[in-house]
Amino acid sequence: MESMVDAVVVGAGHNGLVAANLLVDAGWDVVVLEGTPHIGGAVRSAEVTAPGYLSDLCSAFYPLTPLSPAIRHLALGDHGLEWTHAPAVLAHLLEDGRAAVLSRDLDATAASLDSFAKGDGDRWRSLYREWLTVVDDLIPAMLTPFPPVRAAARLLTRNSVADTVRLARRFVLPTRLFGDRTFGGDGARVLIAGLALHTDLSPDGSASAGYGWLLGMLGQQVGFPVPVGGAQKITDALASRLLANGGAIETNALVTSVVVGNGTALGVRLADGRAIRARRAVLADVPAPTLYRTLVGAGHLPERLLDDLDLFQWDDATLKVDWALSAPVPWINPDVATAGTVHLGADVDGLTRYSTDITLGRTPHDPFLLVGQMNTSDPGRSPAGTESLWAYTHLPHRDRWDPAEIAAHAERIEDVLERHAPGFRSLVVGRYVAGPPQLEEKNLSLVDGAINGGTAGVHQQLFLRPVPGLGRADTPVDRLYLASASAHPGGGVHGAPGANAARAALARHRPVLGGAYGSLVRSLNRAIYG
Repeated sequence: MESMVDAVVVGAGHNGLVAANLLVDAGWDVVVLEGTPHIGGAVRSAEVTAPGYLSDLCSAFYPLTPLSPAIRHLALGDHGLEWTHAPAVLAHLLEDGRAAVLSRDLDATAASLDSFAKGDGDRWRSLYREWLTVVDDLIPAMLTPFPPVRAAARLLTRNSVADTVRLARRFVLPTRLFGDRTFGGDGARVLIAGLALHTDLSPDGSASAGYGWLLGMLGQQVGFPVPVGGAQKITDALASRLLANGGAIETNALVTSVVVGNGTALGVRLADGRAIRARRAVLADVPAPTLYRTLVGAGHLPERLLDDLDLFQWDDATLKVDWALSAPVPWINPDVATAGTVHLGADVDGLTRYSTDITLGRTPHDPFLLVGQMNTSDPGRSPAGTESLWAYTHLPHRDRWDPAEIAAHAERIEDVLERHAPGFRSLVVGRYVAGPPQLEEKNLSLVDGAINGGTAGVHQQLFLRPVPGLGRADTPVDRLYLASASAHPGGGVHGAPGANAARAALARHRPVLGGAYGSLVRSLNRAIYG
């Protein structure tokens, strides 16, 4: 049986839903096909630890979402999305009990950093003043297709060439170098280094300073907000808006191939035997290797692209544990109790050892933890007086994971928590462990637990993401667009890959100029891939 729509979106992650919303706004007939029973991808919530305890199954805090042009345009507040904040944004707790605390209150952040080294508070203030002069143009420059001509021009207009060039250098510096040269104490240094490890970049890796600084400044400005009622509320709002405007969503609708004819995407085939034709576009919210190797196939792709895919690098594997606690975490430092996000387990040198273990394929003996105290932001996540808590850590990639190794590492995670919060284990009333195999089983886009669609390394960013190319959503197959975190600008819940894909599809079909756009893209692809 065959049906026809203007556009098929493969995958109902947040990027797929953003893309579908933008296409529906333009008057297109759109269907989103999701292979699992649930929409949302890595933006979902469920009770997995104990009744009455709500857990975010993957992403949980959203510093980029409020400033994302794609998300702001959709006005999701009209569809039930409401944001809330913890009293403090982030605390990095060191082994000696000291904590560097990031707060939306600039004076509070400065005071915390000054407690490590006098003057670091003023140094942080200086960075933040600089941030405020560039953020309105920097965020659009980061999230729009490469090259970001308009946003870059505005940056140069508002700032000197010298300042803009030095800002660009900061983005490629290692965190250790940036921290050592900028701050006098361990507090600010470890705060930035820990934030960089929200990616897969070590403190000594190029571009880690850029990510650490970016997240630190976002935390200072907008915090790490969470949706009231769980991450699922973002997905629900996107779906509600799409359906209200005439779009369609199908679950348990696994796409097995993209139909290509004469170099053009014509539609998709599903596991149930159906075919859906696409008059105008197919947008794929799936990882790049899945799209090219599985859904399209080598016969429709340039050999150079396939060779480039051999060098595609995933970000690190992930192990996540959720807990239901009978009471809040008994931290050794009470300042940590007010933070939504907590970093545990290492100073800067420890973070380097942890990253080195992963690079060398070793399971870290002393894992660095990124912890979420959800009730600090949203008390309704669990019964009054209790806590819905989670932590994740990174692992090396493996062809096969022994369940006993996953279980042992979950115990190491609890050891770290018990060391920083004596009595933690006695509060556990429920636990849910998701190692790399479990994360991928629930969401096929989280390949071996990689949560960002590919490494954040500089060798796979901008026009090199996911492979050397245009830095845009367009692919070598006409009317086929990559709309996932594997595309520029990468991971995070900001909707930019989906929005960029939708806008590329709309440009391809713009009256008069659409044909010229398609010809230009084909010419550039021939120049790149032969």
